[in-house]
Amino acid sequence: MTMDTQYRPARIEAETQARWEKERVFKAIQDHRKEKFYCLSMFPYPSGKLHIGHVRNYTIGDVISRYQRMQGKNVLQPMGWDAFGLPAENAAIEHGIAPANWTRRNIEVMRSQLKRLGFAYDWSRELATCDPSYYRWEQWFFTLLYRKGLVYRKSALVNWDPVDRTVLANEQVIDGCGWRSGAPVERREIPQWFLRITAYAEELLQDLERLEGWPEAVRVQQAHWIGRSEGVEIDFQAMETDETLAVYTTRPDTLMGTSYLVVAPEHSLAREAARKRPELQRFLEEATRGGVAESAVETMEKQGVPLPLTVRHPVTDERLPVWVGNFVLMSYGTGAVMGVPAHDQRDWEFARKYRLPVRQVVFPSDAQVDIEREAYTGSGVLNRSGRFDGLQSREACTAIADFLERENKGRRKVKYRLRDWCISRQRYWGCPIPILYDEDDRPHPVAEEDLPVELPEDVLPEGKGSPLTELETFRHAAGRNDRRRETDTFDTFFESSWYYARFCCPDRHDAMLDQRTRYWLPVDQYVGGIEHAVMHLLYARFFHKLMRDEGLVEGDEPFTRLLTQGMVLKDGRKMSKSHGNTVDPQSLIDRHGADTVRLYVMFAAPPEQSLEWSDQDVQGASRFLKRLWRLTADHVHQGGTAPLKPDDLDAQGRELRYQVHRAILKVSDDIGRRYTFNTAIAAVMETINAIARFSVDTENERSLVQEGLEASVLLLSPVVPHIADRLWREVGHEGSIVNAPWPQADPAALERDEIELVVQIDGKRRASIRMPPDASEEQIREAAISVPNVQRLVGDCGVSRFIVVPGRLINIVSGSAE
Repeated sequence: MTMDTQYRPARIEAETQARWEKERVFKAIQDHRKEKFYCLSMFPYPSGKLHIGHVRNYTIGDVISRYQRMQGKNVLQPMGWDAFGLPAENAAIEHGIAPANWTRRNIEVMRSQLKRLGFAYDWSRELATCDPSYYRWEQWFFTLLYRKGLVYRKSALVNWDPVDRTVLANEQVIDGCGWRSGAPVERREIPQWFLRITAYAEELLQDLERLEGWPEAVRVQQAHWIGRSEGVEIDFQAMETDETLAVYTTRPDTLMGTSYLVVAPEHSLAREAARKRPELQRFLEEATRGGVAESAVETMEKQGVPLPLTVRHPVTDERLPVWVGNFVLMSYGTGAVMGVPAHDQRDWEFARKYRLPVRQVVFPSDAQVDIEREAYTGSGVLNRSGRFDGLQSREACTAIADFLERENKGRRKVKYRLRDWCISRQRYWGCPIPILYDEDDRPHPVAEEDLPVELPEDVLPEGKGSPLTELETFRHAAGRNDRRRETDTFDTFFESSWYYARFCCPDRHDAMLDQRTRYWLPVDQYVGGIEHAVMHLLYARFFHKLMRDEGLVEGDEPFTRLLTQGMVLKDGRKMSKSHGNTVDPQSLIDRHGADTVRLYVMFAAPPEQSLEWSDQDVQGASRFLKRLWRLTADHVHQGGTAPLKPDDLDAQGRELRYQVHRAILKVSDDIGRRYTFNTAIAAVMETINAIARFSVDTENERSLVQEGLEASVLLLSPVVPHIADRLWREVGHEGSIVNAPWPQADPAALERDEIELVVQIDGKRRASIRMPPDASEEQIREAAISVPNVQRLVGDCGVSRFIVVPGRLINIVSGSAE
């Protein structure tokens, strides 16, 4: 059949995808004879339609997967759905449709869109976290952790989102607001379920050093969030009672500068004092309106009220006042801090506001500081510190810690900012927590034979809390009238913390995981947003270690290499419905084809950088594919070619072959190592341009064009797989290009008789010369100076400096520039 002269993407893509599906070319099968490669992109929430951010994220993963397949590796690239969560529940309230129906309808739509883009997924492994066959096993794992003491329930101060009406983990509070609703978060004390992530804090921190394939920014964020510190817990004895107020500090060298203490509004001392003081009670109530995350506290105005209480300084015996402040959190440290206003800016501002003493005790050795204007937070030499005067800060920290321990007034401590993970949510559309309560409100894990505890799906929420609390058929377990079910559901990050492992064995019905995880894990390449650095990515690392300790997986980390893609912008702003600047990927696919959309999102910017949307550049991508098609069609219509004879090529032919094989080297490095897909595409575009300019006069030169087109199609195939697959067949190959090996550069083609060197004068390109690769610097100088344009521009000023960048350029600095 004669090759069509017109590029018809809709027809080509439909036919190619149908053949892939029929042949099941992307089904991953465990094969120990091959090196495995597990590539995973963070699975989507089924919101109803793909957006351009989805397209970019999943195209990145697909390009990597296809490239690794062409390297001969056994590739697993699965897809599924992060299907539980508040958006479905809120949409149900708005549209009057059950969340289950809304979610599964959206999955159908988004699955068809992903298939339309031609992603090389093993769809036989598809999973949805809202399916009982999936969440049964996280319920089972929860009961296992409960029996080990790694799960517990307690009344705790939590972040309450008044709009979404649920608890948020600290990681889900952004600038004092809920990460989804944007509403200011409140403090509430209610019973909650927690996972002891703090038991793994040190390992989570130390293992960050092993994640060399992760972006430094993510590792830094996680290390900061874990927040390991070494300090001293100091005891301040209450003067009016027998109570001891413990305070943790990382700066014991500033102890002598303490002029007051501040406790959290929830501290027992504050609550006891408020019983007899209505004005204090009002302050405590007002203070609970902020969240319990540090990010929320840092942004609020610092306020306080003095308590009818004083404490004794552990070294000087001085009487110090105790205040209650809205900026102290009960969940961090001991719920009390020592005010050292001369050496902490927050304490300084609080002291100035309430006219409390400011005592400088640490002095820099090389400068003067004005404590009247701001706190001095650096180190230095101690003064006004009694027996510790004259010590440097480091020495003083040790000496003061030693003194406190000898006097039984303090102890060295290692602390972490990381708090245990609050995993319970007061919403309906989530995985039920498998707990039963007896008449005395004591919790009991659901027996394994009674799992899964299924979420009733024929429920329509009304937005007034979880309907599970009113659903008697759910609250009372069948056959156990003396027991009531837990009506909280899991935080949705619970589901996404282990899905990567379930993809290895989604068809296993009698176990959470099996031995196939030992073949596929860890994930070799993970792709997703950096916004999950201290949420999903941290939780998944923790979950992996939990599963490892139960013998369910091997290895210490789930993801070997991480790529965090940038946002998609339009008119300088992030694409969103609220900004009115979204682009519908489906309309672009219908108009230009999936390959054009894939090519554009890979070419427009490096993956880790933001992509500024351009309709004009989308059209440019479409024009390039049309040009590639026409160039190939013109070649094919001239008939077949004989094997190439490289030794018979003239200088023009050798130069083109050099460009082709240089592109193979560059694209292999750009895709395989550097992940700079935009420069890889640019290199192929340059090659195509060179082929188009090449003057064909002999059959051997037609064979050279054949080699160049074959190489270009192979290099582009991970990015534009449909057109590449068809062109591969049109130039004479049988079978799908997905099974073709990656091209290899011919070392002989990369040997050149001459190379082109750009000649710059004072940094501007003015000419070029061709020289043997082994030409000496003196020979290069003579050739460059002899160029008429160079002689004219240098003129009487002469050459001040002559700089040769081997293999690339010459920069002549003229005398006038000096």
